[in-house]
Amino acid sequence: MNPHIDKPTSFISLIATLWNNRQLIYQMVKRDIIGRYRGSFMGIFWSIINPIFMLTVYTLVFSVVFKARWGAGAVTDSKTDFAVILFVGLIMHTLFAETLGRAPTLVLANVNYVKKVIFPLEILSIVSLGGVLFHSMISMLVLICAFFIFNGYLHWTLIFTPLVMLPLIFLTLGVSWFLASLGVFVRDVGQTITILMTIAMFLSPVFYPISSLPEKVRPLILLNPITFIIEQARAVLIWGKYPDFSGLAIYSVIALCIMWLGYFWFQKTRKGFADVL
Repeated sequence: MNPHIDKPTSFISLIATLWNNRQLIYQMVKRDIIGRYRGSFMGIFWSIINPIFMLTVYTLVFSVVFKARWGAGAVTDSKTDFAVILFVGLIMHTLFAETLGRAPTLVLANVNYVKKVIFPLEILSIVSLGGVLFHSMISMLVLICAFFIFNGYLHWTLIFTPLVMLPLIFLTLGVSWFLASLGVFVRDVGQTITILMTIAMFLSPVFYPISSLPEKVRPLILLNPITFIIEQARAVLIWGKYPDFSGLAIYSVIALCIMWLGYFWFQKTRKGFADVL
């Protein structure tokens, strides 16, 4: 098969790729998850231990040592409010940042797929996102359990959590495709993305509520693509409110467009991968 021929770029071909390669994607995601813990004594149980440990640390440091309080919107006046609210933001940011952080090296780390075998390279970003998403779901489960332990109840609105996260998944996948391609031609992209993701964390309401910021600064924070998702995730998980359905609909349309554009870019530029690698 000639690696220089044009690949399909339509939105329909994107959906077909997901469907036709679903078994391969599943097996590769499974391998990616297991591979992280291969050789360790605890194995995949580390995926549960890590978020429990981190949530415990956040609770002790921010709630006990610093005695931090989120503000008027807190669930209760308990010391654990700040930790669980912060953890929601970190889960959303980590899903976005870790996937994009891995994206620039996806093709570089799988050169054999480019040169030696017929392989749907476009699924590499999907596999990477799947592995990160698995760990995000484990962290989300730990968060929900912790919220119940701390407060003695759960908000029924948590059933909207997948609806809130889906647009972020679309957006992340699209940007991942773009970066995976760009990383082949510009090797500095990986280091740049790491810096940008750190900046993005502090320019999003992970550690603070938007209401605590001056009015003139808030538009800058709202430009961050994860800000809206973090706020909506907290609404359904922590505050027990309905998500902003109209806002999510608009966000989803934009995210789907970015996903397709990322796929289009990847498919158009992949014929040059073999020459560069």
